Parts: sequence; structure tokens; C-alpha cells
Amino acid sequence: MSTPVRARAARKSPAERSAEIAAAARDLALEQGLAAVTLRSIAARAGVAPALVAHYQPNMDALVASTFGTIVAAEIAEVEELLDALPGPRERLGALLDTLLEGSRDDVTVVWVEAWALGRRSEALAASVREQMDAWQRVVQDVIEQGAAESGFEAADASAVAWQLLGMIDGLNAQALVRWGDAGARGSMIHRAVEGMLGLPRGALGRR
Repeated sequence: MSTPVRARAARKSPAERSAEIAAAARDLALEQGLAAVTLRSIAARAGVAPALVAHYQPNMDALVASTFGTIVAAEIAEVEELLDALPGPRERLGALLDTLLEGSRDDVTVVWVEAWALGRRSEALAASVREQMDAWQRVVQDVIEQGAAESGFEAADASAVAWQLLGMIDGLNAQALVRWGDAGARGSMIHRAVEGMLGLPRGALGRR
């Protein structure tokens, strides 16, 4: 019985091959979670031999960590672009809550949840998680600080409020992954809670 022969991968520059492997890892993480980012799965997605992946990415922990960082950094950039187009802190905070809780980003939520778990045994991933958590906190803190200066937000410690708010968002999104409670009500629940935290009247943050 003949043995199937793997087609030789097309010759590409090192930069092209590295980008191809990174893209394969990112796509796998978004489709199947970080646990799916393995040497063999990346090779299969990219259509190359596992040895070639190992040549360009000899440390899989580092690749998983960089894949996580790439995914989250892209989401942050997308959200920041959305917020920059809005007129004031109330609109920005309302839009931030809506876009993070509407359910369209559940693929990224899965990546976050797995990263927190897998990061216990991978310092490279844990470091990337901490870095991206800090980046998200800065985004939220900036909006809170703007609101305190311009829109009547009651927030003596914007950093602490941002930390609390991110914890609420992460918790609700994680619960929604297993369809606990009314996932569709995530946005309205947190709007009311955040308005109360910031001393704002009901409906001040609006809904998109």
C-alpha cells in the first residue's frame, strides 16, 4: 500500500513564512480556542510540515502568548477607533459596554478565558495576559477620567473603577459562554450598574 506524499510547500521568504504561521495560529485561536494552537494544527492550517513550523517558531509557549497578544491588541485598536468617533464620555462609555457585551466578540472571550487558565502554567502567556489587561484598563480608565472631568462621572479613583468595570464585563461574558442566565440582558444589566457606580441618572449611558 503506497504512502501519501506531502506536497512540497511553495518557497517563501522567511518574513512571508513567519507571517503565514502567525496568521494560522491566530485563525485557529479565534475559531477553536488557544488550546488548539499546536505545532501540528498550525502546520495543517498553513499546509506545511510540522518541522517547518518548529523551525520558525521553536517555542510554542511564546507563539501562544504572541497569538493571544495579537488578537487582543487588534480588538483594543478596533474599540478605540469606535470610541474616537463618538462626541463625549457618556457616549463612549455606553458604546464600550455595548460592543463588549453584545455577543459578537465571543470568539475573543473564549481566547481570554483559556488564556487565564493556561497562563497558570505558562509564564510567557501569563505575562502577555497581564500586559493586555493593563492595556484594556488604560482604555477604560481614560474614558472614566474624561467623564469625571467633563460629564459628571463620580469617580475619585478612575483606575479602581476601570478595574471593577472590566471584572464585571469579563464575568458576564464568561457566564454567557455557557448560556447561564439571560445572556441577552448583559448590556442592560451592566448599564444600570455602571450608571449607579458613577452617580449618573438612569439611561445616561444610552443604548446603541
